[in-house]
Amino acid sequence: MSRDCLICVDLGTTNTRVWLVDDGNIVATARAGAGVRDTARDGAPTAIHRALREAIAEVRAGQSLAPSMVIAAGMIGSPLGLREVAHLPAPVSIEDLAAGALRVSFPEIVDLPILLVPGVRCGPVECEPRGIGATDVMRGEETLSLGLAEMGLLGPEATLLNLGSHWKLIRLDGEARIGSSVTSLSGELIHAAQTQTILASSLPSTRPERLDINLMIAGMEEQRSSGLARALFCVRLLEQRTRTTPEERLSFLIGACLAADLDGMRRSGLLTSGLEVAISGSEVLANAWRTALAAESIEARILSESEIEQGLLTGLRIIAKGIGARDA
Repeated sequence: MSRDCLICVDLGTTNTRVWLVDDGNIVATARAGAGVRDTARDGAPTAIHRALREAIAEVRAGQSLAPSMVIAAGMIGSPLGLREVAHLPAPVSIEDLAAGALRVSFPEIVDLPILLVPGVRCGPVECEPRGIGATDVMRGEETLSLGLAEMGLLGPEATLLNLGSHWKLIRLDGEARIGSSVTSLSGELIHAAQTQTILASSLPSTRPERLDINLMIAGMEEQRSSGLARALFCVRLLEQRTRTTPEERLSFLIGACLAADLDGMRRSGLLTSGLEVAISGSEVLANAWRTALAAESIEARILSESEIEQGLLTGLRIIAKGIGARDA
C-alpha cells in the first residue's frame, strides 16, 4: 500500500464529500447528502455511517489501487461525528494538526484505519458568558486554510472568508499558522429563512443563482438602520408591497445577513483595509462579499472550486504524511 494513496473525507453539517487520491491526483469522487445535522436530528450517527460506507465504496469500485488509510476533516471529529477529537488551541500549524490527529477503526464503515483531523479553538477553554464572543472553534476550515497556505494561495497574515453552512473568517499569523477566527450561523440562517419560516413563500427554496446588487445593498442598509430581525421581516413586506421577484428578495436577505457579519468583523478589527483576503464558497455569495468588501476599501480574491478542492486535499495529504497520530 502506498502511503500517498488515500481516501480523503470532508464531512460537514449537511454534506459529505469523499475522494480517492493517488500521489496527489484525484482518481474518483463521491458525494452524499448527509452530515452531522442528521445525527443531531436522529440522536444517532446512523446516517453518516451509511453515507461514509456508501461513498467510500463508490470511490473504490473498479479500482486496483490500495489506499493506506482514510483521512477525514470537518465535523466528523465532533461529538456528532464518528469520534470526538479535542480542538487544538491556536496558533496551530499543519504539523500540529498531524501530531494531534486521532486514529480510529470502524470496520462497519471501511476496512482501513481512519485518521481524524482535530479542529482548532481560539480563545480560552472556559470564560464568562459576557466574554464568549472572544472565543471560536472550527472543524475542517483549518485543513483548508493550511492547505491553501502550502499551495502558496494564502500567505502569512492572510485572511480566508469561508462561506458554507457557517460563515467563517480565519486569520493566519505571521508564520502562516491558524491564528484566530470568527464564525456566524448566516449560511444556516439563510437556508432556514428560505425553508422553515414565514418567509418561505417570499423566497426561492434553492441556493441563489444570481445576485441583484441593488437589492443586496438595500438589505444591508435596512439591517444597519433597523437590525437583522426587522430586516428579515422586510423580506415579507417586499413580497407584499413591491414587484420584486423571489430571487431579488433573496439578494435582500443575503445583504442583511452580510451586513450584520461584516460590521461585526469590522468592529472587532478582524477586517481592516489593506488585508489579503481570499473567499471560498458559492460564486453568488462570494461575489456579494467581494462587492461589500470593495466598498470598505478591502480587495478580495475569489478562489475557484478547483483551488478550494486542491487546498483541502493538499492539507489532508500533508497531515497524512505526518507522524504522531494517536490511537483511540
